Amino acid sequence: MAVHSILILGGTTEARQLADALRDMNRFRLKLSLAGRTKVPVEQPVPVRVGGFGGAEGLSNYMKANAIDLLIDATHPYAARISANAAKAADISGVPLIALRRPGWERQAGDLWTEVESVEAAAAALGHEPRRAFLALGRQELLPFEAAPQHDYLVRSVDPVEPPLTLPHVRYLTARGPFNEADERALLADSHIEVIVSKNSGGAASYGKIAAARVLGLPVVMIRRPALPEVPSFQTVKALAAHVDQAFPAIQERGE
Repeated sequence: MAVHSILILGGTTEARQLADALRDMNRFRLKLSLAGRTKVPVEQPVPVRVGGFGGAEGLSNYMKANAIDLLIDATHPYAARISANAAKAADISGVPLIALRRPGWERQAGDLWTEVESVEAAAAALGHEPRRAFLALGRQELLPFEAAPQHDYLVRSVDPVEPPLTLPHVRYLTARGPFNEADERALLADSHIEVIVSKNSGGAASYGKIAAARVLGLPVVMIRRPALPEVPSFQTVKALAAHVDQAFPAIQERGE
């Protein structure tokens, strides 16, 4: 039976779930690619490749060399550069591309959001008066806040922030989600947080802080999602897996 090769660009919970679902179909050769930004990544259900490809051209060459039949972009909604490279590599190589894009969070009654376009704009949106701010961002996205040293920061990241930020008032919390609303509410209250800075990541794993902010009446500086290439996409693991199942049906042996 012919075996189709699928390359998944991952780094998200959904990418891991998708790899698991496709593996259970028992008819694909799967490879999950991780950027390598997380020092201790979660264990994955399929073989993993870590590191960049060298841009769109490098990704295209990799897919040709490894006879990839399908490219799946299941990266984080804010991984705009990787998504752009994936779209370009698909064009160069002729390998079909589909994306897994979870929907963003919708503003609800009681949400006090200030939406901004970038991390730099988020730092500026904190204002001139000192505030206790909770930064729920990746450790590589924190440098712009050094331009606003008047605030007291609580930074939560999966890996330690190294080197530490050159800020007079900053505390670090190393933790990996998911985070539920009750725990987030306790963290925000105990830390006397006055404002949260977050990306609109979507999904349930990190929504707890947004729900907790609503209950506590805390403002949220919400960084909008970047523009991503227009490619065929699905919002759930189930829908994307079903599409792959139909696009690459099992080949029945003669006599079955």
